[in-house]
Amino acid sequence: MTSHLRRLLAGITLFLTEFAITLALGTLGVVIFLALGREVFDQDAATFDAQAFRWSRQMLGAERQQWVEGVTFLASRNFISGAAGLLINWFLLVRRHRWYSLLIPVVALGSITLNLVLKQLYQRPRPLLPLTSASGLSFPSGHAMISASFYGLLIYLVWTHVRRPGPRYALVAALLVLILLIGLTRVYLRVHYATDVLAGFTAGAAWLIVAIPLLKKVEMLVKKQFKNQLQSAEKQPT
Repeated sequence: MTSHLRRLLAGITLFLTEFAITLALGTLGVVIFLALGREVFDQDAATFDAQAFRWSRQMLGAERQQWVEGVTFLASRNFISGAAGLLINWFLLVRRHRWYSLLIPVVALGSITLNLVLKQLYQRPRPLLPLTSASGLSFPSGHAMISASFYGLLIYLVWTHVRRPGPRYALVAALLVLILLIGLTRVYLRVHYATDVLAGFTAGAAWLIVAIPLLKKVEMLVKKQFKNQLQSAEKQPT
């Protein structure tokens, strides 16, 4: 077997493996989201949601905590838009990595758009007696979905670029805690049910799992097309 054929088979095997894992994880996310949506439609999750309200108050304190709104702001559209803009400029101007400068807005804007579509589809009102102002519909939680996709993207970037194990694991753990804490604050503030938050986490993670490999394939195709055009131009007589 020639080395060229071995590389070809290895590439095909890697592609099929990545595709199978992506398909499995994406399918699992969709199944979990649909199951949560069914529970909401059938009102089977009412007891769980009520218990989650009580549990969040016990965990974060019966009195309203001022820092909670600061944490929940970290997944607001205004903050995410600004943070995404800074990351795009950093990758575009400093690191000069055009793929990441494309990946970040696709993940962020795609997550926001998908969340709005799902909210309109399920039409679930927000909980009564919220502790802070909130508009729009409830299912799935936009903050939870955006935090799972955007900070999940940061986890991907940390995992692929931070080489030292200590800082890598510390940053990943911190981002995971932040994602979970954002979801918890939404329940604590009574602007979302716990099932809204779980559905938001699931939908955000599923979107991220699909978006990253899809854009990687697009990047590879664009680079291949550019390389072929460059080689064709070099072969033409001057």
